[in-house]
Amino acid sequence: MSTRPLYRERLTPSLWMLAAAIALVPMVTLVFVRVEPTIALGIGVAVGFAVIALLIALSPVVEVSGGELRAGRAHIPVRFLADPKPFTREEARAARGQNLDARAWHLIRGGIDGVVTVAVTDPVDPTPVWVVSSRTPDRLAAAIRAASVQAAHSRQIGPSAVS
Repeated sequence: MSTRPLYRERLTPSLWMLAAAIALVPMVTLVFVRVEPTIALGIGVAVGFAVIALLIALSPVVEVSGGELRAGRAHIPVRFLADPKPFTREEARAARGQNLDARAWHLIRGGIDGVVTVAVTDPVDPTPVWVVSSRTPDRLAAAIRAASVQAAHSRQIGPSAVS
């Protein structure tokens, strides 16, 4: 069995957010310019790069692998998921806004238009649906469907059939 994920996406900040982080360079430089202008510029650039690196490194990852959907720190086996629904544009805006169930588990990131909603079929799970941002919602939905088929096939074969 392959350990390679069927789908993996890091929900990095939008370009506008990264541009805002770059705006820290002149601000930090101005704070330290009275000490020494050259050192102040170096500190400003270092802070700007550090903030951008942290924004990217701390961005949540959405992944479908090993029979699970992982979104940030949360994960759920795909056998407990119904058919996913990908949305873009106005439909995605509605799914993130007026149609968002307060009981839903969601990983929503600004600057990412697409969203996938998938109902939870586990009767003991109080969360009725997951709402996950994605730049490629069609691919994420297809990966969840493929993982569900693989999981169902694995349950039919069973562990004793493989020797």
